[in-house]
Amino acid sequence: MKKLIILLLMLLSFTANAQNEALFNRATTYYNEGEYEKASENYFKIIENGEHSAAVYYNIGNCYYKLNQIAPSIYYYEKALLLKPNDKEIKNNLAYAQNMTLDAFEPLPETSLSKLYKNITGFLSFDQWSYAAVFFVFLFVLAYILFYYLRYSTHKRIAFIASITSFFIAVFCIVIALIQFQDFEADIPAIVFSEELIVKSEPNNRSSQAFILHEGTKVYVLDQLDDWKKIELKDGKTGWVPSNQIKLLKDF
Repeated sequence: MKKLIILLLMLLSFTANAQNEALFNRATTYYNEGEYEKASENYFKIIENGEHSAAVYYNIGNCYYKLNQIAPSIYYYEKALLLKPNDKEIKNNLAYAQNMTLDAFEPLPETSLSKLYKNITGFLSFDQWSYAAVFFVFLFVLAYILFYYLRYSTHKRIAFIASITSFFIAVFCIVIALIQFQDFEADIPAIVFSEELIVKSEPNNRSSQAFILHEGTKVYVLDQLDDWKKIELKDGKTGWVPSNQIKLLKDF
């Protein structure tokens, strides 16, 4: 019975992969022919099948960019970047789309320590740091075993140093992965989809206007109260907006 279930799951997985590949190829054909709406429809079918990949989101972003729909294009480029943070092609196309937005904000100045922290933690994604930790744990175990089986003292010394070094690097990778995962969970980015969005000073329509945002602007959600979300811009400004006027990026 177990073997039958395993075979059935394998068959379903193979069928789903084949279907997604066919949809991707069809979407790419439509895109190359300039049929951007039809292309995006096929890419969305892949997402409906449960596959969330940077390539699919990136291509959807390209479709919306070609259709001059700025907010959706930025939204899907940003989603692709979440899955593949260091991809230069995604970053370039995202920058082109962001140049078409009306809002421009200067980020708050960073200290040297803050920049160093971001450079270290952002070098890899938290899952990549985790894979690196597993790799160095494997090296630690291997070097530790060699330490016991090698005959010459010089070789044993090298194996011992390698095992200790691998252990500390593995611990470092685990710590960075945990820190980055916590930062990832605490960070709640969203994209403004309204053509013009009036940001309020309090979570109600009677409150005064804090500032105005336009479609495609990236914000960060700090809090929620009923149908309102408190947002923050990269320059430190905060305010309240209706929840249905922005779209969260981490809704995989």
